[in-house]
Amino acid sequence: MVRPREFDEDKALKEAMNLFWEKGYEATSLSDLTSRMGIQRPSIYSAFGDKKALFEASLRKYTRSHASYVRANLQKSSSVKEAFRSFFENIIVEKYEESFNFGCFCINTMVELAPHDEKFEVLTREHQMYLSAIFQETIERGIRSGELESDTNAKALAQTLVVSLIGLSVMIKSRPERSFIDNSIAVTLSLLK
Repeated sequence: MVRPREFDEDKALKEAMNLFWEKGYEATSLSDLTSRMGIQRPSIYSAFGDKKALFEASLRKYTRSHASYVRANLQKSSSVKEAFRSFFENIIVEKYEESFNFGCFCINTMVELAPHDEKFEVLTREHQMYLSAIFQETIERGIRSGELESDTNAKALAQTLVVSLIGLSVMIKSRPERSFIDNSIAVTLSLLK
C-alpha cells in the first residue's frame, strides 16, 4: 500500500517555483530546495523526480498561472485598446514598485536554459505562442467590435505585442529611466489602430 504524502505537494511546488524564479536553475542547489520546500531529498525525488524535473514542473505551474493572469487582465475591459494599455501599464507599475524584480520566470528560463536545452526551448516557445494566441483573440475581439481597423493583421500584431512584452520584462530588470519604458509602451500601443 502506498503511503500518503506527508506534505502539501502543491505548496512545496510553489516554494520550489519561487526559489527557481529568484535564483535560476543553476544557482539553486538541492539544499536550497529542501530548505525552502520544507521536505527532504527523498521526498523531492519521490514526488517530482530530479532537480530538472522539479524545475520543469515549476515552470509548467508558472506558465499556467501566468497565462490565466494575462487572459483575465485582458478581459477586464470591453475596450481592447484600454485592456492592452492597462495590461502593459500594470506590468510597469508592478515591476517598478517591487523591491526585488526577478522578471518573468519563463523569460528567465528562455535566457538561461533554452539556448542549451531543447526541452526548455520548446516549453518557453509554447508559452510565447500561447500568449500570442491570447493576444490575438483579444485583437480579434476589437476587430469584431469595430474598435480596431478591419484590415488589422491580428496574428502579426499579437506576435509583435508578445515580443514587446518579453523585451519590456527583460529591460525592466535593469530599472531604466521610467520615461524610456513609458515612451516605448506608448509607441507599441499605437499599433492598435
